[in-house]
Amino acid sequence: MAPGDMVPEHARQLKPREKPLPQPRPSECDSEVDGTFVFEAHEAWKEFHNSLRQFYEAGELCDVTLKVGSRLIPCHKLVLACVIPYFRAMFLSEMSEAKQELIEIRDFDGDAIQDLVTFAYSSRLTLTVDNVQPLLYAACILQVELVARACCEYMKAHFHPSNCLAVRTFAESHNRVDLMDMADRYACEHFREVVECEDFPCVSPQHLCTLLSSSDLNILSETQVYSAAVKWLKANPQHHAAWLDRIMCQVRLPLLPVDFLTGTVAKEEMIKGNLSCRDLLDEARNYHLHLSNKVVPDFEYSIRTTHRKYTAGVLFCVGGRGGSGDPFRSIECYSISKNSWFFGPEMNSRRRHVGVISVGGKVYAVGGHDGSEHLGNMEMFDPLTNKWMMKASMNTKRRGIALAALGGPIYAIGGLDDNSCFNDVERYDIESDRWSAVAPMNTPRGGVGSVALGSHVYAVGGNDGIASLSSVERFDPHLNKWTEVKEMGQRRAGNGVSELNGCLYVVGGFDDNSPLSSVERFDPRSHRWEYVAELTTPRGGVGVATVMGRVFAVGGHNGNIYLNTVEAFDPRMNRWELVGSVSHCRAGAGVAVCASHISQIRDVGQGSSNVVDCM
Repeated sequence: MAPGDMVPEHARQLKPREKPLPQPRPSECDSEVDGTFVFEAHEAWKEFHNSLRQFYEAGELCDVTLKVGSRLIPCHKLVLACVIPYFRAMFLSEMSEAKQELIEIRDFDGDAIQDLVTFAYSSRLTLTVDNVQPLLYAACILQVELVARACCEYMKAHFHPSNCLAVRTFAESHNRVDLMDMADRYACEHFREVVECEDFPCVSPQHLCTLLSSSDLNILSETQVYSAAVKWLKANPQHHAAWLDRIMCQVRLPLLPVDFLTGTVAKEEMIKGNLSCRDLLDEARNYHLHLSNKVVPDFEYSIRTTHRKYTAGVLFCVGGRGGSGDPFRSIECYSISKNSWFFGPEMNSRRRHVGVISVGGKVYAVGGHDGSEHLGNMEMFDPLTNKWMMKASMNTKRRGIALAALGGPIYAIGGLDDNSCFNDVERYDIESDRWSAVAPMNTPRGGVGSVALGSHVYAVGGNDGIASLSSVERFDPHLNKWTEVKEMGQRRAGNGVSELNGCLYVVGGFDDNSPLSSVERFDPRSHRWEYVAELTTPRGGVGVATVMGRVFAVGGHNGNIYLNTVEAFDPRMNRWELVGSVSHCRAGAGVAVCASHISQIRDVGQGSSNVVDCM
């Protein structure tokens, strides 16, 4: 018997032969109680398919001929109707072509039609750089989706900065949204090279706006986006009237350096002569005034004040401790553009309840506890050297401190040791590498949270040695004085604090011994606290930082276990959602955003001495 044949039930009672008969498979034989069965011979389909191809190749039994230019392609209506929807609709309609033996197809490449017909018989197609575009065109018009998708994938695999814009234009003309998206993603990833290619000034203004608006542009700074926009505009003066302000609106002018704004943008004649562009320039100036702690009436944050993925910086999670109890010296870094965590170089010291901040593209880790003693020393990570370097030590050794930077110096606020909670505040001058004391807080605060907001440094919550605090005070460096502000709704210590859109967010923490999931927001303009959406889980000892318009909460302790999960708060949705996890479960880690391009920081792999279980 042939391999595809079935053995009926009664035949199994025959005397066995030297070679046993193949047993029926459930998918091939559906036996009935009365002894009947359903026979399926899968091999017959292959023979049938091969026969059709042989008839086509020999020109036998053909009942229709396709004429493309001077080329004649004899084939079978039934095969065309089975594989190519365009012909199926034609042959089943009342069109005159349904009865014709010769059908002329205009405006197609003859080789492309030949390839599609061959595909209908063989299910095989050879794609090349030369035939893929006419094949995609033919497949789209004739509705052969399998071939169209294959062409799109082939073109994606052969993208280059010099051709991706042309491919995108071609895809748009044939409404291939999938290929358009592929081309846009490639152009964003290779934006700097794409801008230098011949095709760049030829893109449509609509496509240019789409490209420049993307948060995925792989750039080192926003100046590259501005330069690209100006390059296109100068090459296309005919579009200025309708598109100048709409194109410049996609450039995030507030993120340009002040000297570039005043020395280059403000002097550009196109911008000087357009009222809407001058408004955009004013917005950028007001943003920088706001950052320098000047009062700017009616200033509002927007998408133009939000960094793109590649300029948003790198999120650092530094030190802390996990279930083993020993502090870590490891750090983990989050790439926004790649949406992944990786290990950075280890610190010189183990540190839990460490103060961490980023200033001037460098990360500083201050104080903490190394498992044996409290620390007053500080080390700095430089992404350019990929190394930690020891710097000057504070005057007071302590853990549970908070760091803030305002106008250059770094402030180390509060903290505690095994005997006391401190109200001490020290200021570090980066250029001189020296610490000095400033006015102490009104209240001792261990496990305090801090951030610079406007022209003040805020100290939020903490523990005074007796209980967790709901009180808040702020420091005016010009007066060298701390003053009380309105207290939070919830007392908390070990909380995370960050700034977003001009507001202060305080996240989680402990109400004495119980971890909290509540989150509060303080608006200094109205001097009012309000609760926002709660964390997905309580987090005491949580690390917090703001990246691309969202507040990230990393690790912490939920009352039962140390956490390695990360969640982010979207103020527009008023919602927290889990966005990933770090490798080590951590609480008491320092979290900060370093304004470095991800390529500057090298992944060193998982540190062997700091691996802890997440149980």
